[in-house]
Amino acid sequence: MIATVLIAAVGLVHVYIVVLEMLLWDTPRGRKAFGTTAEFSARTKTLAANQGLYNGFLVAGLAWGLWLGAAGLPIKVFFLGCIIVAGLYGAATANVKILYIQAVPAGLALLALMLAV
Repeated sequence: MIATVLIAAVGLVHVYIVVLEMLLWDTPRGRKAFGTTAEFSARTKTLAANQGLYNGFLVAGLAWGLWLGAAGLPIKVFFLGCIIVAGLYGAATANVKILYIQAVPAGLALLALMLAV
C-alpha cells in the first residue's frame, strides 16, 4: 500500500512537470518554476514541450503499472528506474534540485516496492 501511494505521488509530480513544460513554460509561473527568463523560455518553448511529452510517457508507464496491480511489478520497476536515472542526470547536468524532486522520491517508491515484494 505504501509503495502504491508513493508511486502515485511520483506520477502526480510528473503530471505537474508535464503541465509546466508543455503548457506553462513560457508563462510567469513556468519561468519561476524553472528559473528562466522570458527570452529563454520563448526560445526554448518547443524544446520544453518535447521534454514534457517524455515526462508524460513516464506518467503513463507508472499509471499502467499501477493499473496492473501486482502483475505490473516489472513495469513499475522499469519506469521508476527511468525516473531515477533521469533525475540523477538532470541533477548532474542542469540543477541539483532535480535530484530531490525526481530521483529521491522515485528511489523511495522503488525501495518501498521492493520491500513489499
